[in-house]
Amino acid sequence: MHLDVLDLRDFYYRSALGRAAQKVIRDELTAMWPNCKGHVVAGYGFAVPLLRPFLKDARRVVGLMPGPQGVMPWPPDGKNVSVLCEDTMWPLETGHVDRLVMLHGLETTEQPSLLLDEAWRVLGPGGRAVIVVPNRAGLWSRSDKTPFGYGRPYSLSQLEAQLRRHQFVPERTMSTLFQLPSSRKLWRKSAGFLERVGHYIPVIAAGGVLIIEVSKHANPTRPGLTEAVRKPLKVLEGMAKPAPKPESARVAPGDDPL
Repeated sequence: MHLDVLDLRDFYYRSALGRAAQKVIRDELTAMWPNCKGHVVAGYGFAVPLLRPFLKDARRVVGLMPGPQGVMPWPPDGKNVSVLCEDTMWPLETGHVDRLVMLHGLETTEQPSLLLDEAWRVLGPGGRAVIVVPNRAGLWSRSDKTPFGYGRPYSLSQLEAQLRRHQFVPERTMSTLFQLPSSRKLWRKSAGFLERVGHYIPVIAAGGVLIIEVSKHANPTRPGLTEAVRKPLKVLEGMAKPAPKPESARVAPGDDPL
């Protein structure tokens, strides 16, 4: 079940907790992709809070927002780049995207397999995707006060297995958002300290979200091999249906073959 776009907007742009979560995840993303100059960058779900650093240098930035969630204009201070789309039908050409970010998309869709197929379709060869999902072992997935408390949380092994089934190759994995999912002033003041300390805690047991970077590698094929297999070798053609004997070799009824 997708969340409503207005609830997501209010969380990420109008609450201290949401702005803190946005900054933490965005900092991890820009550390992974420090330079996207000339690239086509797309975000699916409610990924627009993470896309702002790419607006300046990317060749094109697109914010894809699923229909059940709804869409809002973004960025508010520039030309709109957000568009409404179906989970499994994005208005992008095949192989057109260099970098893809997915936030509040995979865990909330009712068709995760078809969604990943669509992500594979739009990524170009060697393209990269970063997928952010709630950590099943973290505190954020257990609280419905934030968007990470909705949908289907993942463990790292579950997430990697699902992505491998769709021919994505995991490159880097991490966990982040170690601060508590609370708006109380005490926890807001200690958020920075908890984030620093959290990176020394084992990944699976700590962070509120899992972040995985995957790449698309097309399987190499030998040109002409498929067509050759479809056509059996002519030397074997007679084995399926034996050729009739020549007329001179036939034996009339009653004749002694010897």
